[in-house]
Amino acid sequence: MPARIGVVTFPGTLDDQQALRAAAAVGAEPVKLWHRDKDLHQVDAVVLPGGFSYGDYLRAGAIARFSPVMDTIIDAARGGLPVLGICNGFQVLCEAHLLEGAMIRNGDLHFINRDVTLRIENTRTAWTSDYEPGAEAVIPIKNVDGRFVADERTLDSLEAEGRVLARYVSDDNQHNAGNNQHSVGNPNGSLRDIAGICNAAGNVVGLMPHPEYAIDDLTGPYPGPGTDGLPFFTSILKSLVSA
Repeated sequence: MPARIGVVTFPGTLDDQQALRAAAAVGAEPVKLWHRDKDLHQVDAVVLPGGFSYGDYLRAGAIARFSPVMDTIIDAARGGLPVLGICNGFQVLCEAHLLEGAMIRNGDLHFINRDVTLRIENTRTAWTSDYEPGAEAVIPIKNVDGRFVADERTLDSLEAEGRVLARYVSDDNQHNAGNNQHSVGNPNGSLRDIAGICNAAGNVVGLMPHPEYAIDDLTGPYPGPGTDGLPFFTSILKSLVSA
Protein backbone atom coordinates (compact mmCIF):
# COMPACT_ATOMS: atom_id res chain seq x y z
CA MET A 1 0.00 0.00 0.00
CA PRO A 2 1.56 3.34 -1.03
CA ALA A 3 2.28 6.06 1.50
CA ARG A 4 -0.52 8.59 1.74
CA ILE A 5 0.41 12.27 1.51
CA GLY A 6 -2.35 14.71 2.37
CA VAL A 7 -2.52 18.17 0.82
CA VAL A 8 -4.67 20.79 2.55
CA THR A 9 -6.87 23.21 0.62
CA PHE A 10 -7.87 26.44 2.35
CA PRO A 11 -10.07 29.11 0.76
CA GLY A 12 -7.55 31.02 -1.34
CA THR A 13 -5.07 28.17 -1.75
CA LEU A 14 -3.43 28.22 -5.20
CA ASP A 15 -0.90 25.42 -5.32
CA ASP A 16 -2.72 22.39 -3.94
CA GLN A 17 -3.04 20.66 -7.32
CA GLN A 18 0.68 20.99 -7.97
CA ALA A 19 1.47 19.52 -4.55
CA LEU A 20 -0.91 16.62 -5.20
CA ARG A 21 0.78 16.07 -8.56
CA ALA A 22 4.22 16.03 -6.93
CA ALA A 23 3.08 13.43 -4.40
CA ALA A 24 1.74 11.23 -7.18
CA ALA A 25 4.90 11.71 -9.24
CA VAL A 26 7.04 9.93 -6.64
CA GLY A 27 4.60 7.06 -6.18
CA ALA A 28 2.69 8.23 -3.11
CA GLU A 29 -1.09 8.30 -2.90
CA PRO A 30 -2.19 11.96 -2.92
CA VAL A 31 -5.05 12.70 -0.53
CA LYS A 32 -7.11 15.89 -0.64
CA LEU A 33 -7.74 17.48 2.77
CA TRP A 34 -10.29 20.29 3.20
CA HIS A 35 -9.81 23.13 5.69
CA ARG A 36 -12.94 22.06 7.57
CA ASP A 37 -11.81 18.46 8.00
CA LYS A 38 -11.23 17.35 11.56
CA ASP A 39 -9.89 13.98 10.45
CA LEU A 40 -6.69 13.51 8.44
CA HIS A 41 -8.00 10.34 6.76
CA GLN A 42 -5.04 8.23 7.85
CA VAL A 43 -2.43 10.16 5.89
CA ASP A 44 1.24 9.52 6.61
CA ALA A 45 2.40 13.09 5.92
CA VAL A 46 0.85 16.49 5.21
CA VAL A 47 1.69 19.33 2.84
CA LEU A 48 0.37 22.84 3.47
CA PRO A 49 0.63 24.40 0.00
CA GLY A 50 1.08 27.94 -1.22
CA GLY A 51 -1.48 30.58 -2.05
CA PHE A 52 -3.32 33.28 -0.15
CA SER A 53 -5.35 31.39 2.45
CA TYR A 54 -8.42 33.37 3.49
CA GLY A 55 -7.14 36.20 1.31
CA ASP A 56 -4.23 36.81 3.71
CA TYR A 57 -6.59 38.96 5.78
CA LEU A 58 -5.11 40.15 9.10
CA ARG A 59 -1.76 38.77 7.87
CA ALA A 60 -0.56 35.81 5.86
CA GLY A 61 -1.60 32.52 7.49
CA ALA A 62 -3.22 34.13 10.52
CA ILE A 63 -6.77 32.90 9.85
CA ALA A 64 -5.81 29.54 8.34
CA ARG A 65 -4.03 28.70 11.57
CA PHE A 66 -7.44 28.51 13.31
CA SER A 67 -9.15 26.26 10.75
CA PRO A 68 -10.43 22.89 12.04
CA VAL A 69 -7.89 20.88 10.06
CA MET A 70 -5.02 22.81 11.64
CA ASP A 71 -6.09 21.83 15.15
CA THR A 72 -5.66 18.21 14.11
CA ILE A 73 -2.42 18.85 12.22
CA ILE A 74 -0.87 20.70 15.16
CA ASP A 75 -1.55 17.77 17.49
CA ALA A 76 -0.33 15.25 14.92
CA ALA A 77 2.84 17.23 14.17
CA ARG A 78 3.69 17.39 17.85
CA GLY A 79 3.29 13.61 17.82
CA GLY A 80 5.75 13.21 14.94
CA LEU A 81 3.66 13.50 11.76
CA PRO A 82 5.83 14.87 8.92
CA VAL A 83 4.52 18.26 7.76
CA LEU A 84 5.83 20.45 4.95
CA GLY A 85 4.65 24.05 4.67
CA ILE A 86 5.38 25.68 1.32
CA CYS A 87 5.19 29.48 0.98
CA ASN A 88 1.79 30.28 2.53
CA GLY A 89 2.03 26.93 4.29
CA PHE A 90 5.29 28.10 5.89
CA GLN A 91 3.47 31.22 7.06
CA VAL A 92 0.70 29.06 8.55
CA LEU A 93 3.24 26.93 10.43
CA CYS A 94 4.80 30.05 11.94
CA GLU A 95 1.38 31.36 12.96
CA ALA A 96 0.62 27.97 14.54
CA HIS A 97 3.93 28.14 16.47
CA LEU A 98 5.06 24.86 15.00
CA LEU A 99 7.99 26.84 13.59
CA GLU A 100 9.72 29.91 14.99
CA GLY A 101 9.96 33.33 13.42
CA ALA A 102 7.53 35.16 11.17
CA MET A 103 7.00 36.21 7.57
CA ILE A 104 6.60 39.86 6.65
CA ARG A 105 6.35 41.94 3.46
CA ASN A 106 9.25 41.54 1.04
CA GLY A 107 12.04 44.05 1.43
CA ASP A 108 11.20 45.84 -1.82
CA LEU A 109 7.45 45.70 -1.01
CA HIS A 110 6.71 43.96 -4.31
CA PHE A 111 5.42 40.54 -5.36
CA ILE A 112 8.32 38.36 -6.52
CA ASN A 113 8.07 35.56 -9.09
CA ARG A 114 11.36 34.07 -10.29
CA ASP A 115 13.72 31.15 -9.92
CA VAL A 116 16.14 31.22 -7.00
CA THR A 117 19.17 29.15 -6.05
CA LEU A 118 19.10 27.48 -2.64
CA ARG A 119 21.77 25.72 -0.64
CA ILE A 120 20.31 22.76 1.25
CA GLU A 121 22.00 22.89 4.65
CA ASN A 122 20.09 20.29 6.66
CA THR A 123 19.64 16.88 5.07
CA ARG A 124 18.63 15.12 8.27
CA THR A 125 14.91 15.86 8.00
CA ALA A 126 12.22 13.60 6.59
CA TRP A 127 11.81 16.08 3.73
CA THR A 128 15.46 16.63 2.70
CA SER A 129 17.30 13.33 3.25
CA ASP A 130 17.63 12.71 -0.51
CA TYR A 131 19.78 15.82 -0.94
CA GLU A 132 23.54 15.84 -0.47
CA PRO A 133 24.68 18.25 2.26
CA GLY A 134 25.42 21.60 0.65
CA ALA A 135 23.60 20.70 -2.56
CA GLU A 136 22.29 23.60 -4.60
CA ALA A 137 18.75 23.59 -5.97
CA VAL A 138 17.09 25.96 -8.42
CA ILE A 139 13.46 26.33 -7.38
CA PRO A 140 10.80 28.95 -8.20
CA ILE A 141 9.66 31.50 -5.65
CA LYS A 142 6.47 33.56 -5.78
CA ASN A 143 5.36 35.65 -2.83
CA VAL A 144 4.79 39.11 -1.43
CA ASP A 145 5.17 38.25 2.28
CA GLY A 146 8.23 36.04 2.06
CA ARG A 147 10.74 37.83 4.25
CA PHE A 148 11.72 35.60 7.17
CA VAL A 149 12.41 37.50 10.38
CA ALA A 150 13.12 36.58 13.99
CA ASP A 151 14.89 38.06 16.98
CA GLU A 152 18.63 37.60 17.38
CA ARG A 153 18.27 34.91 20.02
CA THR A 154 15.99 32.84 17.80
CA LEU A 155 18.25 33.27 14.78
CA ASP A 156 21.30 32.22 16.78
CA SER A 157 19.40 29.20 18.11
CA LEU A 158 18.35 28.12 14.61
CA GLU A 159 21.96 28.40 13.47
CA ALA A 160 23.47 26.61 16.47
CA GLU A 161 20.99 23.74 16.34
CA GLY A 162 21.33 23.20 12.60
CA ARG A 163 17.69 24.06 11.95
CA VAL A 164 18.31 26.35 9.02
CA LEU A 165 17.10 24.03 6.28
CA ALA A 166 18.03 26.09 3.22
CA ARG A 167 19.49 29.48 2.33
CA TYR A 168 19.31 31.69 -0.70
CA VAL A 169 22.70 31.88 -2.43
CA SER A 170 24.00 34.30 -5.01
CA ASP A 171 25.51 33.48 -8.37
CA ASP A 172 29.00 33.61 -6.87
CA ASN A 173 27.99 30.81 -4.48
CA GLN A 174 28.30 32.96 -1.37
CA HIS A 175 25.95 33.60 1.53
CA ASN A 176 26.11 35.65 4.67
CA ALA A 177 25.42 33.31 7.56
CA GLY A 178 26.13 34.77 10.95
CA ASN A 179 24.81 38.27 10.39
CA ASN A 180 21.57 39.93 9.44
CA GLN A 181 22.65 41.13 6.02
CA HIS A 182 21.37 39.36 2.93
CA SER A 183 23.08 38.34 -0.30
CA VAL A 184 22.24 39.43 -3.82
CA GLY A 185 20.64 36.01 -4.33
CA ASN A 186 18.15 36.70 -1.55
CA PRO A 187 14.99 37.99 -3.28
CA ASN A 188 12.96 39.14 -0.30
CA GLY A 189 15.40 40.31 2.37
CA SER A 190 15.06 37.28 4.66
CA LEU A 191 17.39 37.57 7.62
CA ARG A 192 20.59 35.56 7.24
CA ASP A 193 19.40 34.48 3.77
CA ILE A 194 17.05 31.93 5.35
CA ALA A 195 14.72 30.24 2.86
CA GLY A 196 13.55 27.39 5.07
CA ILE A 197 13.76 26.04 8.61
CA CYS A 198 12.67 22.97 10.56
CA ASN A 199 11.62 22.18 14.10
CA ALA A 200 13.91 20.47 16.59
CA ALA A 201 12.55 17.01 15.75
CA GLY A 202 12.99 17.55 12.01
CA ASN A 203 9.48 16.42 11.09
CA VAL A 204 8.06 19.92 10.52
CA VAL A 205 9.62 21.89 7.68
CA GLY A 206 8.82 25.31 6.26
CA LEU A 207 10.12 26.46 2.88
CA MET A 208 9.36 29.70 1.07
CA PRO A 209 10.24 28.56 -2.50
CA HIS A 210 8.02 26.03 -4.32
CA PRO A 211 9.64 22.60 -4.88
CA GLU A 212 6.39 21.27 -6.40
CA TYR A 213 7.06 23.48 -9.42
CA ALA A 214 10.48 21.88 -9.98
CA ILE A 215 9.72 18.18 -10.39
CA ASP A 216 10.13 17.59 -14.14
CA ASP A 217 12.12 18.89 -17.08
CA LEU A 218 9.08 20.04 -19.04
CA THR A 219 7.65 22.46 -16.48
CA GLY A 220 10.58 23.02 -14.12
CA PRO A 221 13.04 25.94 -14.13
CA TYR A 222 14.87 26.60 -17.39
CA PRO A 223 17.60 25.86 -18.27
CA GLY A 224 17.26 22.38 -16.80
CA PRO A 225 17.31 19.92 -15.38
CA GLY A 226 14.21 21.42 -13.77
CA THR A 227 13.87 18.68 -11.16
CA ASP A 228 15.74 20.19 -8.23
CA GLY A 229 12.60 20.23 -6.08
CA LEU A 230 11.83 16.54 -6.54
CA PRO A 231 14.03 15.32 -3.63
CA PHE A 232 11.66 16.97 -1.16
CA PHE A 233 9.07 14.42 -2.23
CA THR A 234 11.33 11.42 -2.78
CA SER A 235 12.80 12.08 0.67
CA ILE A 236 9.48 11.88 2.46
CA LEU A 237 8.45 8.79 0.51
CA LYS A 238 11.65 6.96 1.46
CA SER A 239 11.29 8.10 5.06
CA LEU A 240 7.75 6.76 5.26
CA VAL A 241 8.60 3.47 3.55
CA SER A 242 11.52 2.83 5.90
CA ALA A 243 9.59 3.82 9.04
